Amino acid sequence: MSTGTAQTHSIRQQLVWNRLLAVVEEQAQALIRTAFGTPTREAGDLSAGVFLPDGRMVAQAVTGTPGHVNSMADSVLHFLRAFPTPTMQEGDVFITNDPWKGTGHLYDVVMVTPVFHDGRLVALFASTVHVVDIGGLGAGPDALEIYHEGLFLPILRFVTRGVMEQSVLDIVRANVREPEQVEGDLHALVACNAVGARRLQQLLREFGLADLQAAGEYIIERSALAMRAALKEWPKGSWSNHMTVDGYDTPVQLKVTVSIGEDEILVDFEGTSGKVARGINVPKAYTDAYTSFGIRCLVGADVPNNTGSLAPIRVIAPEGSIVNALPPSAVAARAAIGQMLPDLVFGALRQARPDRVPAEGASSLWNIRLTGGQPIAGGPNDILNKARRFGIVSFTTGGTGARPGQDGLSATAYPSGVRNVSLEILETQAPLIFRRKEYRTDSGGAGVHRGGLGQTVAIEHALGEPMVLAATWDRVHYPPRGALGGRDGAPGRAYLQHSRTVLRGKGRQLVPAGEVLVVETPGGAGLGDPGRRDPVRLARDLQAGLVSPQAAHSQYGATQDKEFSA
Repeated sequence: MSTGTAQTHSIRQQLVWNRLLAVVEEQAQALIRTAFGTPTREAGDLSAGVFLPDGRMVAQAVTGTPGHVNSMADSVLHFLRAFPTPTMQEGDVFITNDPWKGTGHLYDVVMVTPVFHDGRLVALFASTVHVVDIGGLGAGPDALEIYHEGLFLPILRFVTRGVMEQSVLDIVRANVREPEQVEGDLHALVACNAVGARRLQQLLREFGLADLQAAGEYIIERSALAMRAALKEWPKGSWSNHMTVDGYDTPVQLKVTVSIGEDEILVDFEGTSGKVARGINVPKAYTDAYTSFGIRCLVGADVPNNTGSLAPIRVIAPEGSIVNALPPSAVAARAAIGQMLPDLVFGALRQARPDRVPAEGASSLWNIRLTGGQPIAGGPNDILNKARRFGIVSFTTGGTGARPGQDGLSATAYPSGVRNVSLEILETQAPLIFRRKEYRTDSGGAGVHRGGLGQTVAIEHALGEPMVLAATWDRVHYPPRGALGGRDGAPGRAYLQHSRTVLRGKGRQLVPAGEVLVVETPGGAGLGDPGRRDPVRLARDLQAGLVSPQAAHSQYGATQDKEFSA
């Protein structure tokens, strides 16, 4: 191939890649615009991507969460085992919410659509949403096994040659509390994959391509090469880290050893606590997803996320451990543990490159799940709450850990990447009043670089009726740990405003009639010696109310007679 021909080929491949990114992002945006449930429509709790016919992921949308897209990368392979490509026909769509073959719990529904071009199967589009309800006990960690957690859909045909499988839809509607919202989300998944398919077919026509195979192979190969090149910037060796998190009834020990070789990163969770009889267990697919995401944040962060760049990362987790829980383990709140794994990996890699790694953050989400208008277990006799029935999830975040050279991000979802849901939206969907939503002063750990702040949220029932809270929170007893001399972030907590009753971090709990629920999310940890923080930055923090004068003196060493000016 001549130099000019090679350059033309390279430019053409780059154009195809850019168009593919646009295709999958339009797929994701179509899902957001047509979804009924707030997790997808408002928080962006979704994933979307395009795969070769053999199930290898080529491109993913920027919009979405690592827990969905990285686990969906393996999920498509399970679909192909259940329905090999020769059995697929134009107009087919397949569905599952199997936690071990999907993205980790029953609330995540995955759909896969084969794409045909000139009569040939050329690609698969896959997408995921977090539905608002799936039956069972409801969202929360209280179940003892998967059978308590809701409707389990094995890999099934959802549409056959363009005709909806009505029996599947009828089963879903009969088992969920919000049938209209859930059905709407399922139709949105079908629609977004169809949008992706049309745009891909248009791309193939415009570029004169018979299929996506050659372009996809090229993208995957180049991504793998770029990831291995990024590995060369890191020292070779093995480093271990240990983290204690709240667990459900007793603390959970998370242990990891990260080994970097010439062409591979091995992550081994040997020594991690065993599974528990509650819904905080993590299927291996979700462990793989957030472990690889933590690695990718530090190694080859600018390399496209696909099968090629994920291939050098190998994850080992002992079967029966809390990070490789087997069926029929309860897994509804798997994010409480799974989203801690990037911080766990960071602690190991900090020993290799202290200049590259952030401090620990709040990590797992502090979502506020409230239900009302139904029988509530609140004492010797159940309370029959006859007010308007509702169920909401307010995606709520803490602070991220301080970063090398920068402060942490306040009230920001990391590693999930979802958005905080607008309170105005939630108040239209449920009889709730949000009395407060503000940064939590002094929650960010002190350091040369300060941890991001958590937030304080206060909620009450608009009619003074009781509600049930399903808490899935961590970092209550074991807050984010500072690094390189930085201070810990503030632990999270929740309580009832009038009675001052402190609530547990996990489990279903009653918010009595007339009470106000107050939730204070954790702050991120600091990085570096607080005494070396830039006085100008500290002055700005004081002026903005992010740090109090008392904390400036006690944590940063500021003195009464020392002036700070922004």
